[in-house]
Amino acid sequence: MKLRLLLSTILLWLIPSVVGWAQTFDTMVSTMTQQSLPLVNLEFDTTMLNFQSFITGKITIAEHDSDSTIMSQYDCLVRMRGKTALFLPKKSFAVKLVDEYGEKLDANLLGLREENSWILDAMGIDRLRMRNRVCFDIWEEYSHTMWDTSFGNRNGTVGTMVEVFVNGDYNGIYHLSDKINRQLLNLRKAKVNSDGTVTIKGVLYKGKNGLITNTLMEYEQASVDTTMWNSFELQYPEDYPCQDAWQPLMDIIDFNGTTTDQYFAEHYNEWYYTSNLVDYWCLLVAFNIMDMPYKNTFLSTPDINFGHQYMLSPWDLDASLGRDYNGKVANYPAEFGRLNFYAPFNRLIAGNIDNFKGKIASRWAELTQTALSPANLESHINAIAQRFVESGAWQREYERWQGTRVAINANINSEINYVKGWYGRNYNYISTGMAFWREDINAHTVTLMYNYLLGDDGTFYDFLDLNRDGAITATDITIAYNIMLNQ
Repeated sequence: MKLRLLLSTILLWLIPSVVGWAQTFDTMVSTMTQQSLPLVNLEFDTTMLNFQSFITGKITIAEHDSDSTIMSQYDCLVRMRGKTALFLPKKSFAVKLVDEYGEKLDANLLGLREENSWILDAMGIDRLRMRNRVCFDIWEEYSHTMWDTSFGNRNGTVGTMVEVFVNGDYNGIYHLSDKINRQLLNLRKAKVNSDGTVTIKGVLYKGKNGLITNTLMEYEQASVDTTMWNSFELQYPEDYPCQDAWQPLMDIIDFNGTTTDQYFAEHYNEWYYTSNLVDYWCLLVAFNIMDMPYKNTFLSTPDINFGHQYMLSPWDLDASLGRDYNGKVANYPAEFGRLNFYAPFNRLIAGNIDNFKGKIASRWAELTQTALSPANLESHINAIAQRFVESGAWQREYERWQGTRVAINANINSEINYVKGWYGRNYNYISTGMAFWREDINAHTVTLMYNYLLGDDGTFYDFLDLNRDGAITATDITIAYNIMLNQ
């Protein structure tokens, strides 16, 4: 009886109850225009839908191209995804395309990528319904894989906004995206030997929770014959969980947590890519991504037989830009110490090994003029918001999901203005503090500032704008003096 009641509660979201948004898939396809978002109809037995296993179904996609509507349909497997999403009325889906025999089928959905495994993210905690996509797009503007791939060295997802229907009934705005996997990152396949043993090559781990291993400093003894070990999931090779598959992760944790400071400083470059670490730090602090690390972080290396340098790849970036993982207001700036408890950042920053803090400060100064500038963030947000409004999708989303625990506003500009205001404040706070991580602040710096302000030189040197507000003022001089006085 309790099981039936729980199942009924989970599936209530599938039952249309508001006339305003209760448009059918066929009706909306027939009225598609250039302004329409792509439409996706998932068909499956709603009484069988669950989080643990896939069920059979169909997926139909409609997109408007020039003056016609293009339709494509595939057999698929479907399940619910996302632990947080399970407790929200609007569910997210994992979808795997299959052929008529139930075998894996790769297809290029909406021009994104040739792939069989896809995500339809409900974005249920995001009151803007785009944070994950915006943050990923900006991340991919400035950070790439450390080795060549077939996907332009992309170190994150691609995706697009769509409107989803379940068995023909409207269910709201979703984010259709690919996944971070072996193919995307060009990790070498495991080899099954003639004697039945397996040679592990490329490995991909994903942080799943906040257990002690999440710091990459220590671990507890646990079974290696499963895809879950301590805080991490074996994403590849997931078919061969074993000692050889998990040992590389143990090795890097041992290096982080048991070596002397001197040994760590001399050898960390054999385990990490410094530029990747710097870019990752900038991402988390710029957007104050709250559900990371190492939960929602991938660690990968292309072939452990030829080296063990690990690259970090981010995941689930919706708890960001002034909101937490429950969609609640987080109206405060990011902390400089966000990563001080996680290896290898804790040791690199504490010891400022190889001027690691200076490298972050220099990269920050560069990125705040390009990818991480407020203007670039606003451009990304405005582009998606315009599509939401012009297509009518935002109004339908509001009518479908108003009054839920993480409610959205009827006027999308309300949340947009909040995000822009928060980012501006965080940007200024981090930019000002970054000056204290630079090692080139000295008396000559102050002289150049005075020369500029007095007009004796008149040259605007970008590196003198310590708080990155686009001007050299007395505030920058004060910051310089404080740095020199070690305050």
